[in-house]
Amino acid sequence: MNNSTDVIVAYFAETARLMGRLEGIASQVAQAADACIAALSCGGKVMFCGNGGSAADAQHLAAELMGRFLYERDPLPALALTINTSALTAIGNDYGYEHIFARQIRGIGRNGDVLVGLSTSGHSANVVKAFEVAREMGIVTIALTGATCGALEPLSDILIPVPHGQTNHIQEAHITIGHLICGIAESALRPPRR
Repeated sequence: MNNSTDVIVAYFAETARLMGRLEGIASQVAQAADACIAALSCGGKVMFCGNGGSAADAQHLAAELMGRFLYERDPLPALALTINTSALTAIGNDYGYEHIFARQIRGIGRNGDVLVGLSTSGHSANVVKAFEVAREMGIVTIALTGATCGALEPLSDILIPVPHGQTNHIQEAHITIGHLICGIAESALRPPRR
């Protein structure tokens, strides 16, 4: 094998090792799916937030619920708090970047909703502020973090810590976990087949 192939094979092996270790957090993933099902069943919504690659994952997962994942069904109310650039830049400019998600939650969040925050470090200030506001408002908080749960740990109703310290691998696990949550919720909420 050439050097590039060695790097690729080693990377795949590390990803496979991590995926094998995720069964240790299966109960938290199930709790997160149940919380989303409960909110969506009662007219609530699921909101997602994160920064950088986690912002892209937030949008991806919101789209899985609003569109469809594996089954044809009605849309499930979900949104990413990362997509309105005018709101993000106005709030960031007027109040500070750490408030970009919290202020949106104050405007559109309701008791009984769910907030999913993705932060590989668990220390993202804007996700932490969002969780503080969500807890005040009776919004269920679900944190997807890395092995270091950070400041999100005490603010999370459901904490899903990926057992790894490297951002790229944590994010790979986050999208897998997010797909599971969306798939379980979709399966539970789609109309029965006729």
